[in-house]
Amino acid sequence: MGSPVIIASERGEVGLVEAMRVLRAGGSAMDAVEIALRAAEANEADHYVGVGGLPNLLGEVELDASIMDGATMAAGAVGAVTGFPHPITVARAVMEQLPQHVMLVGRGAERFADECGIPRGTTLTDEAIRLWKEGLTPDSLAEAERTQGPGEVAFRRSALARLQSMEPPHRHPWGTINVVALDREGRLCTGVSTSGYPWKYPGRVGDSAVIGAGNYCDGRYGGAACTGRGELAMRGHRPDRRRRPARRPVPGSGLRERAGADDGPRRPLPRSGAHALPHRRRPARRRGHGDRIDLRPDDR
Repeated sequence: MGSPVIIASERGEVGLVEAMRVLRAGGSAMDAVEIALRAAEANEADHYVGVGGLPNLLGEVELDASIMDGATMAAGAVGAVTGFPHPITVARAVMEQLPQHVMLVGRGAERFADECGIPRGTTLTDEAIRLWKEGLTPDSLAEAERTQGPGEVAFRRSALARLQSMEPPHRHPWGTINVVALDREGRLCTGVSTSGYPWKYPGRVGDSAVIGAGNYCDGRYGGAACTGRGELAMRGHRPDRRRRPARRPVPGSGLRERAGADDGPRRPLPRSGAHALPHRRRPARRRGHGDRIDLRPDDR
């Protein structure tokens, strides 16, 4: 048994005190992450998460969220959800009640949340509407060029056919909120919640709802989550077999590391060609840790 730990990205601190109480009382990392993110989602002063999140191009708040259990590798995510102030709770319901799914989006996610009895609520506040309108003035394009460079200006000019300008308010910290928690049993959990990039095209889903891009958790190695421009996180993600660490037991999974010659060292891939694979490979086979499939090159 160890001491519980919980961390959060900027502005996620609003929920850390209550989440730590849960961990110290013996609660799970999953519960702590959800509690911490629900507090952030309920913070109307935060215009990049949950209630008060800045709207898309049409003035509608669309929310994304995901959660992942490092012990079981189970995950749930939702994208482009409207009318539900706590998308992290909907994401957890996807993980627990639809084990054959990972992500639901739009109306399907909202229908599922209704079926689960998750309360609807207002997500667009008067303050968010005011900031949204201020960001559509011509002066914001010049400010974007000064603070963010030509790439951002080119992106915004492409949207001028739809709206005049797109500049998030930078008077306060902004961006996705991430929470990572470790409970007394050594179980690790990560969670992410966001309203996405302001003035985004309706239906856009960023990295926050994408397991493996904006959120990933494996109790053997650690957990990580992203904040920033989600498209870059999704484009930049690629597996690298050369860097795969040796297997270790998953805390909290109830599975023990398999022993024997079959778990011996693996041949490294050649340095030339990061993605080159040997010509001969054994068929995929299940090797411990739930449903994870291990592809190993033939030992010649």
